[in-house]
Amino acid sequence: MSPRKPLLIEDPLAPVDDPASAPPPPEEDDAAPGPNGRAMQLALRAAGRRLPLWARLGWSALGGLVLLGASVWAWDFVTGLMARVPILGALALALLGIVGLAALGLAAREIAALRRLRRLDALRARASAARLAPDSHPAAHLAKDLMALYAPRPDMRWPCARLADTLPDQLDGPGKLDLTETTLLAPLDKEACREIEAAARQVALLTALIPLALVDMLAALATNLRMIRRIAEIYGGRAGGLGSLRLARGVILHLLATGAVAVGEDMVSALASGSMLSKLSRRFGEGVVNGALTARLGIAALEVCRPMPFHTQPRPSTSAMMRRAVSGLFDSAGQRPG
Repeated sequence: MSPRKPLLIEDPLAPVDDPASAPPPPEEDDAAPGPNGRAMQLALRAAGRRLPLWARLGWSALGGLVLLGASVWAWDFVTGLMARVPILGALALALLGIVGLAALGLAAREIAALRRLRRLDALRARASAARLAPDSHPAAHLAKDLMALYAPRPDMRWPCARLADTLPDQLDGPGKLDLTETTLLAPLDKEACREIEAAARQVALLTALIPLALVDMLAALATNLRMIRRIAEIYGGRAGGLGSLRLARGVILHLLATGAVAVGEDMVSALASGSMLSKLSRRFGEGVVNGALTARLGIAALEVCRPMPFHTQPRPSTSAMMRRAVSGLFDSAGQRPG
């Protein structure tokens, strides 16, 4: 006996499905969201977030309480040890004095670092005012101050000597400023751009290789802080720990205020179009976008740390910088030799 078959009743009014009229299946790139640089955006927003007043007062009070408790404990420990064993107490007192001297040295270093950053800010303000001055004396004084700032560096001795020889040939203030920018700041701009490209390449590689969102966010934040500190050192800032944090926060607040953290389709297409990057995986695309945001942050730090605004020298471009940064990692198919 043959098994029973299901009885199918067709509806004569139902529309007939035509395979030719069916929509095409969604592509893999359309189904998944594009790269948006989430790790870098979270890192920038976390670093640029300002605590409320009550939170800052609470943390300051907690830090003062911990410092006071540690000082009282150290003093009681030293005095008690001197009462029991005078030799060991004297040794502990000497060590405590060394710790105090090291703390004073660290505080003096941080104060000097903050003064160097303020000096760069003052030079940049003087450069903007000297370009509008009716005579050339402010521009000449600014050029001499910049030569005094960079003369102790071995890599800047030849540019400083060249500027000292050619500066008297310029009669007007804008000419002196343009010559100073071209002679002194152009080599520093190239060095700063190399640091930005290296940081962008490192962030892109870390994002592509680390699958954990929190870990790559922390790695991107540490890389950007090191990049900002290095850019400040290139232009004569040599920021310390507190100075680096202050400088990084100022740069990030500038990016957040101008909306430069947002990722646009033009940037993604300019970086990933025509390359093997979009064909490998979405993770590599995310790394490139994070690297582009790092390049934007580096350009903002360059403008903040530069002692003169951009006038003669061209302002660095994010897309061009990222093309140079990722050229060693991902070569486009059209650029490979046959």
